[in-house]
Amino acid sequence: MKKLEALVIGATGATGQQLVTCLLEDTAFSKVTVFVRRTPNLNHKKLIVNEIEFSRLEAYTDVIKGDVLFSCLGTTLKKAGSKDKQYLVDYAYQLEFAKIASKNKVSQYALVSSIGANKNSFFFYPKIKGELEEAVKKLPFKTIHIFQPPTLIRQKELMRTGEKIAIKIFKVLNSIGILKSQRPLPVSTLAELMINKIKENKKAEIKTFIPYRECVF
Repeated sequence: MKKLEALVIGATGATGQQLVTCLLEDTAFSKVTVFVRRTPNLNHKKLIVNEIEFSRLEAYTDVIKGDVLFSCLGTTLKKAGSKDKQYLVDYAYQLEFAKIASKNKVSQYALVSSIGANKNSFFFYPKIKGELEEAVKKLPFKTIHIFQPPTLIRQKELMRTGEKIAIKIFKVLNSIGILKSQRPLPVSTLAELMINKIKENKKAEIKTFIPYRECVF
């Protein structure tokens, strides 16, 4: 079986970090190329790091080549500073990168979206996530896998206070059978699910995965 070459954007975020670690350990992948704004503190013989400016993606067309693109890029409104800047990260940059990858014959695409993503949503965040999902579905990848995780349990050093509170609340509600579809999900579980779905893929398809339906807790 041919080994895969993976491309990753959002590699320095919580999900991206875990995903890259898993990809480097997985013998099904021969090379892992990450595209980042700052170099991660990580060394591995299979790892290739490209420091880029996402506002100038066309300048990196020649190195956006491989078998599968994992898109984990994302930010928060607070971190971005404005809706316009969040839109750039959560929609524009990801879509432009995916367009270049598809033109370069990258055949598989795995996107981290969000639970509740809906292009018709009244709320900004699920709306742009839904718009991105609809846009990438039109690109000529052989396979498109979209993952809509709930609140993520991130690495301890990356966990925000609000997330800690939300996770505690959800765990209490889940214990009495409420909001099971929004059960907090460890980023390690999401990363493993993404990789497994890519590896088991045998046909062309566009499919959305709701992690709580796919994972055994």
